[in-house]
Amino acid sequence: MKLPIEYTTSLVEVSHQATAIERETGVLREDIAWLWPRLLSCRDQVLADVENKKNRRPSPIFPEPVDSRFLDLPEELLTTSRSEVERMVEVARNFGQKNDSVVVLGIGGSYMGARALFEGCCHPHHNELPREQRRGHPRLYFEGNNLDNDTMAGLIELLENRPDEKWGIVVISKSGSTIETAVAFRIFVEALRRHCQKKELSLGEHILVVSQEGSNLWRLCQSLGVPEAHMFAFPNDVGGRFSVLSAVGLIPSAVVGLDVKRLLEGAVAANEAFRKNDPAENLILKYVAICHLMEMQRGASIRVLATWGKRLEALGLWYDQLLSESLGKNGQGATPLTVVNTRDLHSRGQQHQEGRRDKLFTNVWPTQERLPTLRIPRWDTDEDGLNEYAGRTVHELLNAARQGTNQAYAEALRRTAEIVIPQIDERTLGAVFQFLMLATVTEGYLIGINPYGQPGVEAYKRHMRQYLRKT
Repeated sequence: MKLPIEYTTSLVEVSHQATAIERETGVLREDIAWLWPRLLSCRDQVLADVENKKNRRPSPIFPEPVDSRFLDLPEELLTTSRSEVERMVEVARNFGQKNDSVVVLGIGGSYMGARALFEGCCHPHHNELPREQRRGHPRLYFEGNNLDNDTMAGLIELLENRPDEKWGIVVISKSGSTIETAVAFRIFVEALRRHCQKKELSLGEHILVVSQEGSNLWRLCQSLGVPEAHMFAFPNDVGGRFSVLSAVGLIPSAVVGLDVKRLLEGAVAANEAFRKNDPAENLILKYVAICHLMEMQRGASIRVLATWGKRLEALGLWYDQLLSESLGKNGQGATPLTVVNTRDLHSRGQQHQEGRRDKLFTNVWPTQERLPTLRIPRWDTDEDGLNEYAGRTVHELLNAARQGTNQAYAEALRRTAEIVIPQIDERTLGAVFQFLMLATVTEGYLIGINPYGQPGVEAYKRHMRQYLRKT
């Protein structure tokens, strides 16, 4: 399968013949060639640890956790576990058809990938469309990702103001004990119980769960009467932030009618590219090389993921978690920052153009729009001066802004790479998810940081419980 992604670095790479200031701010091609054998070795170690995990052998590189099975999960789901995917899709589609609204409860990796897929692949105003224009699929809402009284209460009010409509819950939590999701689940189940009693519906039939078998959440859902067919196991040996291509992301995607097979096929294409040795073909290792060398040699410790257009902002936020939790350990790890352009050129643009030289910019650029093309109309009056651009499309203007920004940053010797995708769809996003997960794990092996696990996250939880017990 061909990788539906291009990764271009012409505005980052320089030759040894470049001027001194260009060499001091970019990445020398000779340095990429020097680093390449180490990258191949790290890639091989990543792949070897997948086999180690499958065969229950310890990793020779890192202590547990080494939750490496995200890598071969797409292939497994398309082959040996294909029947499980078919079951997920059937149950999720039926669930979506019998509910007018579905609330996804989860936090971190338990919801961010699903949200990125929803915002990227569904209509930008999906929830405001009438059901027939949503192709019969339900509205989708995300909660349980914060301890925010007003957003939860506001959503419950919204649902209760539609008394004739049915709604349900998809709750996702690996451990089943994450407090944000657990609290939201209890609160929303109370609202759902009232709704089901009024309409003489089965509470359990309006809940889907993804969790580890035997977890607190798993047992709770059993006690609530959730049918066994509505319960899906969180995959073993896959960490939360690496779980988007499992039931964690597939169930919410299937609820709103997304093509999960194409999503997995995109990830398989990324896996195939990852196994290649040629720098021209292994764009994932090229990405690691550029990011690593810019950070180590040029001090670019902030990685700005610039999404061109609003529909990929959630993808950037998903990547923020992936990079932060995977590599932000032992005083190391670059800081991710998601921006949406052209919006954020009017807020962060000044600092990026003339502030500290501590950033590597990576554009995510979809070359095609999905909805009807909008053009600037010509008017008889021209006080706004837009007749000069009459007939041009909005996408052409966005592209001109991207090219202008690239040139402005280049003139200021601020380096920009680009992830170019043909359009935002399931196959492309599957490839991007896997591309970035593979790159992040490989960089962890490169710098000696275990990219799995997130011990620092547990500190706030421990202190939070102490404060709650005191009051």
